[in-house]
Amino acid sequence: MTEKEIPDADTDSGTPAPADRDTGTGAATPKGADTPTGSDAPAGADAGADAPAGADTADVGTDAPADDGAPTDVAVAADAAADTGTDAPADVDAPADAHAHAGAGAEAGTGATSPGGLVDLTVVVPAYNEERRLRPTLDAIRDHLRADPGRWGEWELIVVDDGSTDRTAEVAAEAAADEPRIHVVRSDRNHGKGHALRQGVLASYGRRVLVTDADLATPIDELDRLDQQLTADGGGGAAIGSRAHPDARIEVRQLAVREWLGRLGNRLIQLVAVDGISDTQCGFKLFDGERARAAFAESRLDGWGIDVEILRFFRRSGRPVTEVPVRWSHQPGSKVRPLDYGRVLLELARLRSTRGPADRVRDWAGRHRTGLAVAGLYVLASFFLYKGLWADLDRAYLADAGSDQNQWEWFFAVTADNVTHLRNPLFTTVQNFPDGVNLMANTVMLGLSVPLAPVTLALGPAVTWALVLTLGLAATAGAWYWLFVRRLTAHRWAAALGAALAAFAPPMISHANAHPNFLVLFMIPVIIDRALKLCAPAPDAGQGRRGTVRDGVLLGLFATYQIFLGEEALLLAVMGMLLFALSYAVLRRDVARAVFGPLLRGSGVALLVCLPLLAFPLYWQFLGPQSYHSVLHGDNAGNSPLAFLEFSGRALFGDEATADALAMNRTEQNAFYGWPLISLTLGIVVWLWRLAVVRALAVTAVGAALLSLGPRIPVPYTDIVVPGPWWLLRDQPLFESVIESRVAMVCAPALGALVALAVAHLADARDARDVAGALDGRVARQLRVQRAVGLAVVAAALIPIVPTPLPVRERPDVPRFFTEKMYRPYVAEGESVVPVPLPDPGNAEALHWLSATGLGFSVPGGYFNGPWGEDRMGIYGAPARYTSNMLREVRYSGRAAVIDDKWRAQARFDLDFWKGGVVVLAPQPNDAALYETLEQLFERPGKRIGGVWIWDLPPRG
Repeated sequence: MTEKEIPDADTDSGTPAPADRDTGTGAATPKGADTPTGSDAPAGADAGADAPAGADTADVGTDAPADDGAPTDVAVAADAAADTGTDAPADVDAPADAHAHAGAGAEAGTGATSPGGLVDLTVVVPAYNEERRLRPTLDAIRDHLRADPGRWGEWELIVVDDGSTDRTAEVAAEAAADEPRIHVVRSDRNHGKGHALRQGVLASYGRRVLVTDADLATPIDELDRLDQQLTADGGGGAAIGSRAHPDARIEVRQLAVREWLGRLGNRLIQLVAVDGISDTQCGFKLFDGERARAAFAESRLDGWGIDVEILRFFRRSGRPVTEVPVRWSHQPGSKVRPLDYGRVLLELARLRSTRGPADRVRDWAGRHRTGLAVAGLYVLASFFLYKGLWADLDRAYLADAGSDQNQWEWFFAVTADNVTHLRNPLFTTVQNFPDGVNLMANTVMLGLSVPLAPVTLALGPAVTWALVLTLGLAATAGAWYWLFVRRLTAHRWAAALGAALAAFAPPMISHANAHPNFLVLFMIPVIIDRALKLCAPAPDAGQGRRGTVRDGVLLGLFATYQIFLGEEALLLAVMGMLLFALSYAVLRRDVARAVFGPLLRGSGVALLVCLPLLAFPLYWQFLGPQSYHSVLHGDNAGNSPLAFLEFSGRALFGDEATADALAMNRTEQNAFYGWPLISLTLGIVVWLWRLAVVRALAVTAVGAALLSLGPRIPVPYTDIVVPGPWWLLRDQPLFESVIESRVAMVCAPALGALVALAVAHLADARDARDVAGALDGRVARQLRVQRAVGLAVVAAALIPIVPTPLPVRERPDVPRFFTEKMYRPYVAEGESVVPVPLPDPGNAEALHWLSATGLGFSVPGGYFNGPWGEDRMGIYGAPARYTSNMLREVRYSGRAAVIDDKWRAQARFDLDFWKGGVVVLAPQPNDAALYETLEQLFERPGKRIGGVWIWDLPPRG
């Protein structure tokens, strides 16, 4: 539930400039001579009457609107109407010659010219042989617009005579003589409704454009409802009259057979072109002017199919298309024939058949050029961060990763091995032999490691690791951009900046060293969007039920997939969504009441989808072998309040020593947004406080920050400790395993959304044009200076936290003992290789040996989450044994242990538990002390082979 309902695709449609007018005649005469229609659609369609009626009853039998178009969030519409009342900011690149398409073969009409700049409203009336009905229609439109000049402002009315053979042109000219704001465009012959509308719209200057049929079957006062809906949607799309909406009023009905044919035809149209729009053919539609001109400039159909083609353009361009219930009366004298729906379908078929795949690809790229540019920038930024890793994939190791890079490469390798050999992907004994590892209870990211298994097998787990980090980070930024454009702001570069903050924020870059499960979050925006989709109103009850089920199913599938990417990330996202939803519900109780039912029902459907799919994996995770109940993280896992004001160690203005003192480690710097961004956020909230979405985002960020401080919050620079809200959650199921400082990551998308809204308000080109046209030059210059200062402040807050490339170190070589398979004679089936010391979370180089050599042996110990003790408390690594503890102490102290017979007996016992076949000492710090200890332990010297020392163990039993 956000400020505006925003379309769900990236597009820059291009905003055509208004055509030049012939000042001598006032006709909307274009500069261009020919109108490239690119269509073989038959001419002769009636341009002045209603298109075939789509449906006159609520029983339309269609699905809910598809994702890529119609508005879906009632909260958005309500919030926009209540809090803003303004159009969504535009982000378009205007081709100057778009109006060259207008008015092929048009003759000058009569009437005064329109102003050289944009007017507030253009009404376009196509007419073909309408001498009897046209003048009352023009008078009604004129009277309605004159009656409320404060609302409609400057307006114009364009009549397009589509080659009429009666007195239609003379009637229009007489009206233009009486009202200078009426203009006439003439065609030399009848081309069809599509051609007439294209002429009229491309000759328009209006910021909004209404197209209405000459019979005025929908009364002109219904314009008020369309105008309100278009404003509520953010102003950048289309509000179309609908006779199929349950609230529509059909005052004079058609013949039953015509209604039946209309419903059948509209259903067919939905199947082939614009799913989810119940009435495409009602001749009463209000568009954003710039986008309407862009749509008609690209249109190719001349007949009835123009309605579908234009609506499809808006949907594919990601602009909202909302059906508005209207009053409608069948008018006598209609020339619409029952087979006209068939002609519409034929036109659409021709449109599709005359365009090859290359044309469609070019069209798609043109519509999405801004989105593609933004995605490219995200990919470049991600590669820049990981340039050290990509420089040498075989030897580069992220310097701040600890043992996590070895662990993750092992995760990718073992998953690929399990998939290849059709083994259970939820368990393995390659690590922690012989007990094994519950992979479902670890962050294996099966949602990526399984589909990327071919990459791992072909190129190695190090390549998979680099790809997941690099492309996953870029994909996450792209997903936030998609969500912000769809739901928050139409200003695409503002959305791009906010999405970059959400994905590249300091906490995310901290996890970028070691935790792809907290970095690769591209499904979270998709889940949020689907939850918002459940809040959408539906045109009718049946369609609403079907939409709720469909969206609930999709939400369940998306959540299921996210479970296999990262459960804790999903839990944190749900916490953030609940904070936002609850705060928004308090602020907008009307919205909460409207969406509660559909949201609850859809969530129930999602659970019904999730549970069967997740029943066995979750059973295995919580009750299967090597499962555990919770993970101990210690008492200092919360953020310091000071951490929010400082910069992270990898930020442009960051200092490693300062950040290290305020975080658990360099992979858990979960705050560090910096005082400039915090200050900017406070300013944005004060500035845009009138918007409910801003207040809800602020509550979300503050709530997440407070929770991240932990159960006990130390007051900076004092000895005072106060209880924190996390105290209420810390012992609850699921939450007991969460590192509470990570909740601060929820702040990243909230702050990104606030920054996007602020930049959109600052850079709104449409507002600038409006104000500059109304004020003198001095005030306009002051406005530009204020906006420049505002954008500079945003830049000053973000530049200090720009991430720098992640440092790498050179990783140790894998000993030849493993790369050349020299271990095989020493390890029988059912035995393990025992590294010294055993791999653990602090030193897991043995996992690199495994993943780099094809997992040809097993090792005891390791780096994973597993159970400890009778209570099965979760710990990192394997439960310690006496021998492993002793060898670890020697490794880190550099002092050889004093070995006696008791130690030798204990070692035999532990080695027997590990089913050891050979003990291996690789080169490492303090390896001399380790060698001395092992020599005493086995009472014989080691054997040097393949770059390591080994002690072959006798067969067990």
